[in-house]
Amino acid sequence: MNIFFSIVIPVYNRPDEVAELLESLSKQTDKGFEVLVIEDGSSVPCEEICKQYEKQLDLHYYFKPNSGRSETRNYGIARATGDWFIIYDSDVIVPPQYIATVRAELAKQPEVNCYGGPDAADSSFSDVQKAINYSMTSIMTTGGIRGATKNKKKFSPRSFNMGISRKCFETVGGYKNMIGEDIDLSIRIQQAGFKTTLISEAYVYHKRRVDLKKFFRQVNTFGKGRVLLGELHPGSTKLVHLLPAAFVLGNSALVLAAIALLVISLVTKAFSPWWALLCLAPIALYVLGIFTESLIKNKSLKIAFLSIATAYMQLFGYGTGFLGECLTHKARKAKQEELYK
Repeated sequence: MNIFFSIVIPVYNRPDEVAELLESLSKQTDKGFEVLVIEDGSSVPCEEICKQYEKQLDLHYYFKPNSGRSETRNYGIARATGDWFIIYDSDVIVPPQYIATVRAELAKQPEVNCYGGPDAADSSFSDVQKAINYSMTSIMTTGGIRGATKNKKKFSPRSFNMGISRKCFETVGGYKNMIGEDIDLSIRIQQAGFKTTLISEAYVYHKRRVDLKKFFRQVNTFGKGRVLLGELHPGSTKLVHLLPAAFVLGNSALVLAAIALLVISLVTKAFSPWWALLCLAPIALYVLGIFTESLIKNKSLKIAFLSIATAYMQLFGYGTGFLGECLTHKARKAKQEELYK
């Protein structure tokens, strides 16, 4: 299929990540693409890194004032020449067969105008990165909505790994400067009657944030964004999006109940304090499930233990973000990048 792809990469103060991404793109088996790196007002630019790959790639570097990821992606796409735009986050590594895989799948599905791909953990990732990847992709945490869904036609592509035809992008009007901008775009694409799909084989290695504090803040922002998306697109919030909030409330209730029973048992002597532990049994079973699944997937005791921590950070981060935004409505007044930093 004779498609020319334009790969658009927004970047903010992450030159090392860009180097790894460009290195992976230089090894693609299919060379039918250009690369646009859009520097969003970085104080630590990646221009010198880009110059190292000018002979290996059809590479275009742009520097613009800081305005956030949405406007930066739109800026890059406005300067792209391809028939299809592929959007990556700067913290991904692309397997050599990626472009060839996408080209082959789009040839089989000419009716598709937008696709998304899943993320995976490369063997070179640190243990923390692998644990974070587990927490973001496991059916026990995110419900598998980031690539494990069976209904590919209802999959909502996300901008860490997303492709969209020029016709589709120009029709729906591009990214909005908001939290959850990629999901908003996917919803508008589907509402406009364009076909979306998941290409399971078009995966990327997503390094994510290795700082657990930043990871918590990131997923907390995702939770806030889901509230805004639900208001902007009534009916888009599904049961799976409510589960983290229910998880936070449920775990908190169980812990408080265990404490209350323990205090009552010690004061009244009416029953054994060990009964309080029964309240914690559901939590223990869930933790055991996380540990076991991660151990099977990653074959590492250390990563399995870390996965317990990252799974709870993912669920509590998203859940508290969702609940907090429902109560305070603060996120809608903040700028996009203020919440993601």
